[in-house]
Amino acid sequence: MPALPPDDYHPPKDMLAGRRILITGAGDGLGRAAALACAAHGATVILLGRTVRKLESTYDAIEQAGGPTPAIYPLHLSGASWKDYGDLADTVEREFGGLDGLLHCAVHFKAFTPMTDIDPKDWIESLQVNLTAPFALTRHLLPLLDAAADASVVFVSDRHGRIAHAYDNVYGIAKAAIEQMMKIWAAELDGKPHLRLNSFDPGPMRSGVRLRGYPGESITQVQPPESVAPKLLWLLGPDSRGVSGQAL
Repeated sequence: MPALPPDDYHPPKDMLAGRRILITGAGDGLGRAAALACAAHGATVILLGRTVRKLESTYDAIEQAGGPTPAIYPLHLSGASWKDYGDLADTVEREFGGLDGLLHCAVHFKAFTPMTDIDPKDWIESLQVNLTAPFALTRHLLPLLDAAADASVVFVSDRHGRIAHAYDNVYGIAKAAIEQMMKIWAAELDGKPHLRLNSFDPGPMRSGVRLRGYPGESITQVQPPESVAPKLLWLLGPDSRGVSGQAL
């Protein structure tokens, strides 16, 4: 099986029919694009984010496109407690009966800075959103994913988490830790072929995060987040079965 789908990969229209997929950061950027794509291919999407207005916009776009009715779950990841994650898992089980996919798109990033200039508050919030939240969400939702016939967890990555650069600061540290966490967890679950964990670097995209990191870059120089949606669909769908522990 290829490490990633071919460039001309076209997922079947109903590929995710009947699947329940939770997406963090679903209010804009890659999270919104992924939510729309998953719903367009039959998934019931649980939209998680901190800004209700943005989540409602994604919700409305899914409904207008004729996708399965999604759900909104507001949660501020930078301040979420262990109990908050447990409550979320209980709600997903009660309202949806299980979970088939988990896509971590939420991100905290302000700017590239020297290590000596990192604000303590930014250090804590970045680790909370970019590392602790993906761990806690996956930990609490893993029993539901394990109970599914075919389940996938995808951690959105970044080149700054795979190769160290000057000024990557706490963002690069958190992303590097995500890569190791994914590999360790995938190794521990190696005996469960129905459950896979991978990371995915979408490359440069038009987003608020990209604008903060590269403020002088023209928006036309980078791809829209919708352009990488087929690869995420492949990772979340049955065609990637057997691929786990990979930094893609």
